[in-house]
Amino acid sequence: MDKRRQYAEAVQTLKNLLSDEEDAIAMMATISCELKHSFDTFSWVGFYRVVKPGLLKVGPYQGSHGCIDISLDRGVCGKCASEGRTQIVQDVQKIPYHVACSSETMSEIVVPIFDAEKALIAVLDIDSNLKECFDEVDKYYLKKICSMF
Repeated sequence: MDKRRQYAEAVQTLKNLLSDEEDAIAMMATISCELKHSFDTFSWVGFYRVVKPGLLKVGPYQGSHGCIDISLDRGVCGKCASEGRTQIVQDVQKIPYHVACSSETMSEIVVPIFDAEKALIAVLDIDSNLKECFDEVDKYYLKKICSMF
C-alpha cells in the first residue's frame, strides 16, 4: 500500500479513537500502537516526555526496550527537543550524537509535541531497521498526528 494512503488511514483511525480523549498518556499509548501496527518498517514507535527542564523520560511505546532517560544534549530526541523541530536521520551510524538504544536501528524520525501554550511536552520517536526509511511524507503526517495533542 502507498505510504500516503497508510498514513491517511492511520490518521482517520486515530481521529476516531482519540476524538474525546484528554489524557496525554492514553493518547500516546494509542498513537504508538496504531503507528507500530500500521507500518511494518517501523521497529520502535514511542514517546519521550519532558519530565523536568533538560530531561526526557520514556513514555508509552511499542517495540523493544527504549532508553529510560535522554538529556536534551544527547541523541536525536534531545536535538529535536532542544531545537523544537523535526529531525530526520537517514543513517544513524553517520551522526556522532546518536544514542543507540538498539544496535539494529538504522534510521530515525523524531517530531516535537507542543501544548496549547507552545511549550514542549514530548517528542514522538520512530526508529527503523532500514536506512533511509523516513522522508517528507512521514514528517507531514506525523506532525499532523502530533497536532492531535
